[in-house]
Amino acid sequence: MSEELLIEYLNLIDEHAWLFWSGVAFLFLFCVFIHDIFQKKHTIKHNFPIVGHIRYLFEKIGPELRQYWVANDKEEMPFNRAERSWVYATAKMQNNNFGFGTTELLYDAGYPIIKHSAFPFSDSKAKFIEGDSSMIPSLKVMGEFRNRKKLYRPASVVNISAMSYGSLGERAVSSLDKGAKIARCYHNTGEGGLSPYHNFGADVVWQLGTGYFGARDEKGKFSLDHFLKRLDANPNVRAIEIKLSQGAKPGKGGILPGAKVTKEIAEIRGIKPGQDCISPNAHTEFDDVKSLIDFIEKLASASGLPIGIKSAVGESKFWEELASRMKETGQGPDFITIDGGEGGTGAAPLTFTDHVSLPFKVGFARVYKIFQKYEIADRVVWIGSGKLGFPDRAIVAFAMGCDLIHVAREAMMSIGCIQAQKCHTGHCPAGVATQSKWLQAGLDVELKAKRAANYIKGFRKELLSVAHACGYEHPLQFTGNDIEIGAGQNRFRTLTEVLEYERAPVKFTTMMDYTSNITALS
Repeated sequence: MSEELLIEYLNLIDEHAWLFWSGVAFLFLFCVFIHDIFQKKHTIKHNFPIVGHIRYLFEKIGPELRQYWVANDKEEMPFNRAERSWVYATAKMQNNNFGFGTTELLYDAGYPIIKHSAFPFSDSKAKFIEGDSSMIPSLKVMGEFRNRKKLYRPASVVNISAMSYGSLGERAVSSLDKGAKIARCYHNTGEGGLSPYHNFGADVVWQLGTGYFGARDEKGKFSLDHFLKRLDANPNVRAIEIKLSQGAKPGKGGILPGAKVTKEIAEIRGIKPGQDCISPNAHTEFDDVKSLIDFIEKLASASGLPIGIKSAVGESKFWEELASRMKETGQGPDFITIDGGEGGTGAAPLTFTDHVSLPFKVGFARVYKIFQKYEIADRVVWIGSGKLGFPDRAIVAFAMGCDLIHVAREAMMSIGCIQAQKCHTGHCPAGVATQSKWLQAGLDVELKAKRAANYIKGFRKELLSVAHACGYEHPLQFTGNDIEIGAGQNRFRTLTEVLEYERAPVKFTTMMDYTSNITALS
């Protein structure tokens, strides 16, 4: 084509630009139309060529549309916009107050009301550990009843729950660990095991799942030698948590696709890179209550650390037998973490997520009452987990018998999670639940660590504020009689009446008397 002819065509296009681009658009849409008609993978696209693509686009961005445009502040699940806004504002140290009054339906059945005191505990009388006005130490010491060698009193009643490196990216795990150090709470590793990103100075609880990652031999069996070697390399580990199950997928093993199993993750977990990482649905070291207790005592004897278990609640027979044997032998877990069916996960089948395991309040109450029946509830440190990352829910959990609580998704939100619900895809737009270097690049570890710490500290400050309003110095002083639960129109019952038990009495003197065995303050 000559230069003169090319110039003439370009001038023609310039003179009739709208006609040219309309033709290009028509040609493109015609090609899409032909493709849609003859493709067989998508019925919608075949039946509604071109227009059908809009449906898939809206389906893909549906969560974001509902999140920002459609749903009101109380509609979304699992965390509504008001809840997320409180976490975000607390993490950023912005105004986390709300104006004009409550938007809750106060008369709904199940709605909790915390009863304030006519004579609050004066803020001027409050004493703070090392000057930190947010510190709330545990009233119990892990391992104390069974005389473990390395006793541990958590410096915080609010701690970061189990989220594995692999499910979360290294920047997210690093942010949470550094944030835990600043806030002086502990950080649970999740069943993915100890990684370099759990080694920034925070207290750590090492979770051992069915895969025994980081403590397994070449055949995938638990290895005491590997276990002790990993402990020697991680002096910040303060306790071991044996995971029996979790609320979002109890009795269901997990899988990390081979594409996500990098060389680093493979080395951390003791597996081969590039191959699917399978977590079986059952442990190989024990298969009944007796062998579970034997395994607990084996780990405690070898490490000197407090040993606990984490479980969702299903059938009660296990808990009856566990409590009975603990009463009989004086052996067993130093702490028990109860996870509710409303708990989160990176990925799980829908049926397991929605229908398997009891919700927290029901499950915890059943287990706690069993241990009360055997008169050993006070020998265990009780930990609650499952959407408890807000002061009102934490207070209810404390009144039920919890000594500590774990927060996971709320902690994720504090470092930027937007509840896009893409965790299972590896394409988390916030760079939290992904291994993508590109998506993680926008997550500033130092900034997010401060925000994670701000959330934990802000959470604790509000806990203390509500406790003071009710006449208490420490949130664990709450009892079931301090909370009333909606039982129908204009009818309320105390939490004690609803649960049909009272938590074991708390022996509390003053905040400053609970600093022994707190390693996070050293």
